[in-house]
Amino acid sequence: MKIKKLALYSGVAAIVVSAGATSLAIQADQSAQTSAALTTSKEIDQAITIYKSPDCGCCQSWAEHLAANGFETRIVETANLNAIKQQHEVPRDMASCHTALIGDLVIEGHVPANDILAYLEDPQFNTVGLSVPGMPHGAPGMETGRKDDYQVIAFNTNGQQRVFREHKDY
Repeated sequence: MKIKKLALYSGVAAIVVSAGATSLAIQADQSAQTSAALTTSKEIDQAITIYKSPDCGCCQSWAEHLAANGFETRIVETANLNAIKQQHEVPRDMASCHTALIGDLVIEGHVPANDILAYLEDPQFNTVGLSVPGMPHGAPGMETGRKDDYQVIAFNTNGQQRVFREHKDY
């Protein structure tokens, strides 16, 4: 009788262990699928459309900076950038030489790729876009040998602005 009970307990234990291992394998597979889906989602989020003047070399250099940092770039050359800026509610004091879009996010000017990625990982409530106003020396696409301090500004449609990142002594 003791041998039968021992065999029964051993059999039940084997079934429990086997079920647990199967459950862990299924969870690991689901986790891998979820991770792959997140990677695909991030790749899609990194597609960017850049509106620029056909004559602007620094805008082309900025697009190359983004491509070198994993963004899928699409360039649309236009002679009417102001219409694009107005359509996407870029405040005048945030304006620069080109306007880009990643989904609903507006990127104005020479915003570094790493700052865009940081924002995409942690979007801020009520933010329409990021801007590097003007054309500061040293910003991506503006590598002239001189490096000015500059800020990346987050802005919304109400005209509110805040510093998202600062670049000093870089």
